[in-house]
Amino acid sequence: MSHPHATPAPPKKRPMDPFRRAVLRGFGILLPPLLTIVIFLWVGATVNKYILTPLEDATRWVLLEYGSDIRTAGSFPESAFPRDSEDPTKFDRSTASGVDKNYRRTADGKYVPDNVYAHVEELRDGRAMPPSAREVYALYHDSKTLRPEYVITFFGALFILVVYLLGKFLAAGIGRFFWIQFETLIHRLPVVRNVYSSVKQVTDFLFTDPDLEFTRVVAVEYPRKGIWTVAFVTGDSMLDIESAANEPVMSVLIPTSPMPFTGFTITVKKSETVDLNLSIDQAFQFVISCGVVVSPQQVTAAAKRLNGAAGPGAAQPTLPSTPRQGGNS
Repeated sequence: MSHPHATPAPPKKRPMDPFRRAVLRGFGILLPPLLTIVIFLWVGATVNKYILTPLEDATRWVLLEYGSDIRTAGSFPESAFPRDSEDPTKFDRSTASGVDKNYRRTADGKYVPDNVYAHVEELRDGRAMPPSAREVYALYHDSKTLRPEYVITFFGALFILVVYLLGKFLAAGIGRFFWIQFETLIHRLPVVRNVYSSVKQVTDFLFTDPDLEFTRVVAVEYPRKGIWTVAFVTGDSMLDIESAANEPVMSVLIPTSPMPFTGFTITVKKSETVDLNLSIDQAFQFVISCGVVVSPQQVTAAAKRLNGAAGPGAAQPTLPSTPRQGGNS
């Protein structure tokens, strides 16, 4: 006879449909590379739209203003124009002879060098020529000077140089002062400061060399006994704390997810830590993914325990319920 207050057994979980399992497994395999490609394409399109294209337009304008030989009919003497073959008393103004080159007239009545006109005419491949001398020269510069391989190489090198000089400037005293003033102003703006702080955390994590050098990864019982937390060993702690504990202690960083360079620094007894078979990078992946990404050796050991595949004498890498001596820092 069942007890009137007995808790009913939870319903048995139905196995996942094979088709659904296969679809989810396929998504799990395809999404990481696809998302990586999409992110890189988005970054490339953003850089092209907001950096390369404006710089290319500015360079084209400079070339058109200062690197184009566009003339008017009045800049040539009458002798520069050949006589009309049908009426020798008139001049054929479709071409003109300069001091060292010949010129061709464009649709707007201006003149460009014959080699420029011929090059653009070849590019048009029988289609109508541009309606102005400026547009003729724009096509000429695009095909000669502003070719994609030249633009990407030049502006890529220029961008790296600017970033390098900016980094050197901000590392100097006056540059650091201006940067601090700029960030102070940003932090006074109600909405902007929240976005800026979040973005800065990500960029600092990706591009800034950390001042902390972690020696190894351990597990500590934090914030209370029975709750195990991954921690990074940063070094030996203070002498006074070690004297009060009456045994060796060390400093560890308790990272927060998903930004492992923020967290809490605590001092623990070495005997109350557990060395983990994890590299620093693997521990970072574990914290950043909020525990989703586990190192292969830890997943394999857990799977063996669950499946009962481990032999009777095999070592079980479970965290001990009683403290044991940790390694030296």
